[in-house]
Amino acid sequence: MQFTPKAKKGHIPVRFVEGNLSKFTGTRLDIAYGSATPLVRRKYVLLMRKVVNFAKANKVKNIDINFKDLRALAPKSWSDEEVGRVAATAFVMADYEHTAYKTKPKDGWNRIDTVAVRNTPAKAKEGGFWVGEQIAGAVNLAREMSNTPGGDMTPTLLAEGARQAVKGTEATVTVLDRAQMEREGMGAVLGIAKGSAEEPKFIIVEYWGTDKKVKPVVLIGKGVTFDTGGLNIKGGDHMYEMHMDMSGGAAVIAATALAAKMKLKTNVIALVPAVENNPGTNAVRPGDILTGLSGKTIEVLNTDAEGRVILSDAITYAKRYKPAHVAEVSTLTGAALIAIGQQASLYMTDDEARIGEYQHLGEQSGDYMWPLPQWDEYEDMTRSTFADIPNLSTAGNSRYGGVIAGGMFLWAFAKELKCPWIHIDMAPRMTSVPGEFLAKGAAGAPVRFLYALIEKHAAAN
Repeated sequence: MQFTPKAKKGHIPVRFVEGNLSKFTGTRLDIAYGSATPLVRRKYVLLMRKVVNFAKANKVKNIDINFKDLRALAPKSWSDEEVGRVAATAFVMADYEHTAYKTKPKDGWNRIDTVAVRNTPAKAKEGGFWVGEQIAGAVNLAREMSNTPGGDMTPTLLAEGARQAVKGTEATVTVLDRAQMEREGMGAVLGIAKGSAEEPKFIIVEYWGTDKKVKPVVLIGKGVTFDTGGLNIKGGDHMYEMHMDMSGGAAVIAATALAAKMKLKTNVIALVPAVENNPGTNAVRPGDILTGLSGKTIEVLNTDAEGRVILSDAITYAKRYKPAHVAEVSTLTGAALIAIGQQASLYMTDDEARIGEYQHLGEQSGDYMWPLPQWDEYEDMTRSTFADIPNLSTAGNSRYGGVIAGGMFLWAFAKELKCPWIHIDMAPRMTSVPGEFLAKGAAGAPVRFLYALIEKHAAAN
């Protein structure tokens, strides 16, 4: 998709109409916006996606929109830059489809070629549409990585994907292999990886956009490139889409690459422990005890609670950077979907004063999130019988408070960071849902939230 300030012959004009019925007249796209304007942010985003979705449904490849119409529908408090940024992000995200494994049709892919936005103010171009296009491009990069089948997105290939993501920027990628992790003492990552023939990788993306004395934001993402559940193997229905269990890793790579591309005056580090969780001959067994980088021992009660185990080594590794803020992202629990459905991620934080900030960034970015408590009382969930900590709750029924139990496990390691941290269980937002006008497959969450968090940190430097 390309944005242009002028419409040419063949561009189909878009008109926004009151009501609920959208239609294509053959020469014009009438897009219904409902009954009241201006729209709230959430409805505005959906309407912009609807424009692209409806155009594609009618095989329209070039559309013509008047910026004044976009301005009229937007909240009155928005600047022209924000109108352009939000609209462009929505347009580009709605245009994405995963077609890498399909045969190209004779008439080409059903995508939008150009969007002509007439009467665009100068400030809305570079600071609006261009920025929105870059943000959506990063989201779509994470979607493409997550959508790639597990056979073609092994830990080794995920590491290569990270290198490609930062190509042409000032960011660098370092990848630790099995031998290096053994020397480091990353027994948690190595333990989970033992059942797979695929070698684990520990991916480090560093972007130093300002003086290294400035403490960085560290982003940590779960990189399980395929999760069978290990010896506690998943049922067939639950194993489908488990190639997306590295979506957290894809998100932190994409967000860091975006910060580097935008040349933000801040420092950002992404850490991704990447493994396959397979039930091979050497696989970790229920009851096994692993010793992680922190020196803590971990009792493996269930091999399908593997994400938190590998993330513990990444959290401990993050201490080396003396971070200003740590955000960890993972498709951690099915319990998150039971709790909230698929409309938002759940999160936990050790700093309740930041909940308002996180809520605001989630709403502004479009990666919606909702908090769960991280009370001291929940630490009983992390009492182990035979080790320092279990990977499942031993405080009564392990099915109770599943999201919180996962977060409290991670907190046992994160409390040593001595900086604000947020644990984001993005399992509910791993894939898109009907009604949000996005292609089936990975949703690309929470790249936009992470980038907003990085921007806020940069502004405070």
